[in-house]
Amino acid sequence: MTVAPSVGLNDGRTLPQLGLGTYGLNGDEGTAQVVTAISSGYRLLDTALNYGNEAAVGAAIRQSDVHRDDLVVTTKLPGRHHGYDETLASFDESRANLGLDFVDLYLIHWPLPRVDKYVETFKAFVRLQEDGLVGSIGVSNFTAEHLQRVADETGVVPAVNQIELHPYFPQAELRAVHESMGIVTESWSPLAKQSELLHEARVTEIAQAHGKTPTQVVLRWHVQLGAVPVPKSADAGRQRENLDVFDFELTPDEVESLSGLERGRLWDGDPLTHEEF
Repeated sequence: MTVAPSVGLNDGRTLPQLGLGTYGLNGDEGTAQVVTAISSGYRLLDTALNYGNEAAVGAAIRQSDVHRDDLVVTTKLPGRHHGYDETLASFDESRANLGLDFVDLYLIHWPLPRVDKYVETFKAFVRLQEDGLVGSIGVSNFTAEHLQRVADETGVVPAVNQIELHPYFPQAELRAVHESMGIVTESWSPLAKQSELLHEARVTEIAQAHGKTPTQVVLRWHVQLGAVPVPKSADAGRQRENLDVFDFELTPDEVESLSGLERGRLWDGDPLTHEEF
């Protein structure tokens, strides 16, 4: 069984260096799939109120043989709940869905700059952390400007920014901002469009050179960038494959060549305009 090493956060807590994305893992079947992942070594679980599966993830935590304190549970606040009081109520809803008293990592799902309540929302996150209900607080899909404004107006730098990140969209500038601010980068859609990315000649060449799969090569690329990928899989074998990326290392040239596949976002997920409520 592989268990990912951890990276340090700016609040003194830690985060496993690879997690399980749970979007689409719903109901009893989703619960069983998450239980299998935990048994395979996953300790970071990533869900969201808008995924509609917090209850399934919470059930998996209760059914697992792994102690709750050894798991890092992440959920996210939806756009419709931006605002100070709305955030506190939304957190109570997520906590009830999960069946947990404590959430390890709480993220604002999208900044929604047109609504312009993300700073007020993050102030509520700070309160939840101060009240001991949340371990670490962070954001998702925030730009450098959003991050700086939050830090300036709340006095707290988000611990994490979860962003679209893969070899087709390596986000070098934003990752550099994260590093300068002490923010850990998490990667959503870390494998991009799998059928396309995993058949790229450069990916398959590197995989053959290391005796690994193309999937493992791409996930290792994330790890060596200092990012925390959260690939989703319902299949037990693929779950184990995705986690087994800590026993080899890409060369600097290999990392650079994978980043050279850059072409842009998978879809119109620009944080300046995308709205998801």
